Amino acid sequence: MIPVVPQPEPAEFDARVRQRGSAWLQERGWLRPQPLPAGTGKELPTYWRECLTDLHSRYSGICAYLCVYIERVTGGATVDHFVAKSPRPDLAYEWNNYRLACSIMNSRKRDYSKVLDPFKVQDGWFRLELVSGSIYPSPELEGKQQEQVADTIERLGLDDAGNRELRARHFQEFLEGEYTAAFLRKRSPFVYREALRQGLLP
Repeated sequence: MIPVVPQPEPAEFDARVRQRGSAWLQERGWLRPQPLPAGTGKELPTYWRECLTDLHSRYSGICAYLCVYIERVTGGATVDHFVAKSPRPDLAYEWNNYRLACSIMNSRKRDYSKVLDPFKVQDGWFRLELVSGSIYPSPELEGKQQEQVADTIERLGLDDAGNRELRARHFQEFLEGEYTAAFLRKRSPFVYREALRQGLLP
C-alpha cells in the first residue's frame, strides 16, 4: 500500500447518491451513527454504484489496497466502504468513506476494522522485495505501527502467491523493457515507488 490522497467529491454526487441514500435511511430511522438494528439484514440500496465511474477516474484507476490499475472492462472495480455499512449505515452514502478497490480486496476486507486506511498510510510503511514480489512492514516502524501493517497484509492477503507474482512480473517486465518507468508508475505505483526508493530507476 501507498498513501492515497483524498479526492474531491464530484458535483453530481450529492443528488445521485447522498440525497437518495439519506432519504432511504431517514424513512427507517437509521440516519444516525449507530449499527443497523439486529435482524434487519445488511442490504442497503446500492446508490453508491452511481459514482463508480467518478471514483475510478478520480483515483486514476488504482486499487487503494493492491496498488495496481483496475481495468473497468473486467468489472473488477468496486466501491469499498472503508467504514463498513453494517456498523455505520449513516456513512454508506458518503464520498469520503469510499475507497476504490478491486473486487478481491473488497471481499477480503469485508467488515474488518483493523485494515489501515489508505488515506492515512504514510510513504514507506510497506516495503517490497522486488525480485520475489514479497511485501512486508518497514523495519523502521515502531511496534504498534509495524503490527498494524502486518495485520493489514495478512487480512488482505497482500503477500499471497498471486500478488507476489503480479508485483514481481511488473518489475521484471520493466527490466526487460516492456514497461517504461512512466507506464510502471501509472499501472503499478507501489512497485514503481519501491524501485525508485531502492535506486533501481534511471
